[in-house]
Amino acid sequence: MERRGGTGRWAGWLLAALVVAAGPRVAAAEEAAPPPPSLAPMLEKVLPAVVNISTESRVRLQENPLFSDPFFRHFFEIPERPREEVRQSLGSGVVVDARKGYILTNNHVIEHADRITVTLRDRRRFKAKLVGTDPQADLAVLKIEAKHLTALPFGDSDRLRVGDYVVAIGNPFGLGQTVTSGIVSALGRSGLGIERYENFIQTDASINPGNSGGALVDLRGELVGINTAIVGPAGGNVGIGFAIPSRMARQIMEQLVEYGEVRRGQLGVVVQDVTPELAEAFGLEYGEGAIVSQVVRRSAAAKAGIRQGDVIVAVNGRRIHSAAELRNAIGLLRVGSTVELEVVRDGRHRTVRAEIREPKRESVPGKRISRHLAGAMVGPIPPDHPLSGRVEGIAILEVRPGSPAWMAGLRPGDVIVSINRQAVHDVEEAREAARKGRDGLLLNVRRGDAAFFVVIR
Repeated sequence: MERRGGTGRWAGWLLAALVVAAGPRVAAAEEAAPPPPSLAPMLEKVLPAVVNISTESRVRLQENPLFSDPFFRHFFEIPERPREEVRQSLGSGVVVDARKGYILTNNHVIEHADRITVTLRDRRRFKAKLVGTDPQADLAVLKIEAKHLTALPFGDSDRLRVGDYVVAIGNPFGLGQTVTSGIVSALGRSGLGIERYENFIQTDASINPGNSGGALVDLRGELVGINTAIVGPAGGNVGIGFAIPSRMARQIMEQLVEYGEVRRGQLGVVVQDVTPELAEAFGLEYGEGAIVSQVVRRSAAAKAGIRQGDVIVAVNGRRIHSAAELRNAIGLLRVGSTVELEVVRDGRHRTVRAEIREPKRESVPGKRISRHLAGAMVGPIPPDHPLSGRVEGIAILEVRPGSPAWMAGLRPGDVIVSINRQAVHDVEEAREAARKGRDGLLLNVRRGDAAFFVVIR
């Protein structure tokens, strides 16, 4: 019995010794284990660069003219009413230059604002100055006078692939800085009717009202997009959000900082997408590119030798997949710059160079074309017109109510594509075509996606 007891005690001491000896090893193993995957280290560097933006704007209230009559108010004992109200909105922005205090955001975040306030992550507040806006791409640049800012470096949005992980940072619903994650769902989204120039990154990272102007970053903590819009019922998130690519945002920002606006040029072509049927008809190996359906006379394209029926497949070495991509690529080029275009003509690839020209902006009274157009101002189609690059003609820029042009049904934004069954491309051609009408004018007019004829006698 004593032996057994002695043996048991020795066994107990041995087990205890083993546990004591193993304890430090287990602790050391736990300390050596790698930490679980986390975005926290990256976000600690990124979050200070994303800011909250609040705006105030004064809106004049519309009221019945009777309420402005003091006798009417006195008779009915109507108290004086405020004629203006202050409206507030919230959004987000990204510090992109810490030394100069430049902040990139969406144009719709600060549009019509009388006062813009920027709040940093450390709760410092600054009054912001508007440097410039580009409503066509929905971008704006602000400037604040502040020290110790953190800027977010630009990433290369062209290197994004569908399936890459991204993080959206902003101020949804005014709750404060919020982070959501997801993947790149699609690239090069266009034709959504959100902006004039569209080349969106689509993501399923939650983007909600208030996120506009915030950052879309990759896992390296680099800015790859500016959160802009969502598609969802009642403005809620359903996993379909859109961001402006950083490459596009950076090029526009550079012009906004330099000029306060984007000075876009024109190539002078009307283009359309390559459908499978057109690809077969033109003998194209791939159904990509932009088919030139019309070349504007005396334009940069005409001078460069581009012809109707050419298929533009690359701009400055970058592949072009659609007409929208071509418009975006040309729209980012500065006036006076030279662009290298790769075109397919008769099945052969060739390279042409064209100098981007400033669009003609001169306008003339409509009565110089015909007395029937008196009261209207006409001119070239503005670059920001929805039909720019899609049709050729002259645009109705202004119409005086009650004038002959107004009574004929013409409205600002209309585009006259032919007069007396003769296609017109500029004011001079319109004047020549109008002379052929004996008793009046037969106009073919484009208004949005609709087309109709107007007879004026």
